[in-house]
Amino acid sequence: MNYAQILACAKKYEKEMVKFLRDMIAIPSESSQEERVIQRIKEEMIHVGFDRVEIDPMGNIYGYLGSGSHLIAMDAHIDTVGVGLLSNWTVDPYLGAEDEHFVYGRGASDQEGGMASMVYAAKIINELDLKEDYTLLVVGSVQEEDCDGLCWQYIIEEQKIRPEFVVITEPTSLNIYRGHRGRMEIKVTTQGVSCHGSAPERGDNAIYKMARIIQEVEALHPTLQSDPFLGKGTLTVSEIFFSSPSRCAVADGCSISIDRRLTKGEDDTLALSQIRNLPSVKQYGAQVEMYDYARPSYTGLVYPTKSYFPTWVLEEEHLACQTLKHSYIQLFEEQPKIDKWTFSTNAVSIMGRFGIPCIGFGPGHEVEAHAPNEKTVKLELVKAAAMYATIPSQYLSMLQPKGESYGTTI
Repeated sequence: MNYAQILACAKKYEKEMVKFLRDMIAIPSESSQEERVIQRIKEEMIHVGFDRVEIDPMGNIYGYLGSGSHLIAMDAHIDTVGVGLLSNWTVDPYLGAEDEHFVYGRGASDQEGGMASMVYAAKIINELDLKEDYTLLVVGSVQEEDCDGLCWQYIIEEQKIRPEFVVITEPTSLNIYRGHRGRMEIKVTTQGVSCHGSAPERGDNAIYKMARIIQEVEALHPTLQSDPFLGKGTLTVSEIFFSSPSRCAVADGCSISIDRRLTKGEDDTLALSQIRNLPSVKQYGAQVEMYDYARPSYTGLVYPTKSYFPTWVLEEEHLACQTLKHSYIQLFEEQPKIDKWTFSTNAVSIMGRFGIPCIGFGPGHEVEAHAPNEKTVKLELVKAAAMYATIPSQYLSMLQPKGESYGTTI
């Protein structure tokens, strides 16, 4: 491959990539409301020359390029979170504003920048005739912000698509990321007996019970295990709810939500048992359970799942990681930083649940995710597109001595 030529070609399409990204930003696309942005992506995929473009029953979009035996996938979730307080924004979050160096707006980094670069990688592959014995599948996935990995549970279980590996294009600051902690959403509920607030001794206050449980949850946090690469497992009480006949009554019910981050060696069984074994949980007979997720996608499809998102780590020696490392060195003539995400991605399903190797590389920065005045760097869009165009052929050249194929699609 001529790496300088690939970079030059990517640079040539900077304006088109930026225009495409600005168009996506201008379409509000929170989870389960992605239909309009999916249609805009379909239009661009057809424009740049994908061989086949499909939308599945959940609403995920697939762009296929080539028809080779090695199936390689790249994923960008194209839903976004909301904008929060507009007073915290100095630019219109849905304008897609730009200046010389940046594109601004909700989704600029998390995560529509990755989609813009992936789509134009296909144009580069076509223009430079880089097609080989591979099929590139570019996925625009839905509902990730609501339930990370649900889209790929559906893709793998129902669409029967199993790539040899998947490039996650969430923002990495153009570093190579090979893992992140898992997470789960836990609900704890206490029951009490209501009575008039003027004589609280007649009742049994569910909030007081929960207060003692919360203290023990806080004390549990520093005891959680750690991993040299992924870091420490964490937990925090993120929500609190109650039930009561009125403000003049003793509360007869109380629930909390716990955001639990899982490091290597931790799973849902361990995390639930740690909460269930707290002295106050046992004393008060509190119910400890995982949240369920069953929100319809924008197509109306409901695909229920538990709110458990497993930890994953890809070894640095793995061929997928080495492919990206070699591509980076050849394109940019420097060593890449190999690291991990702090937040969670669709890889919790792809690799964490199904064991399909994942590796991360994306334009944009984690610090921009879910923040006001979100932005991404134009030059990073260009560099990411060059990387994505290089990866499939680079993988085949490094795989050639082994001659193995694992991906399938039906």
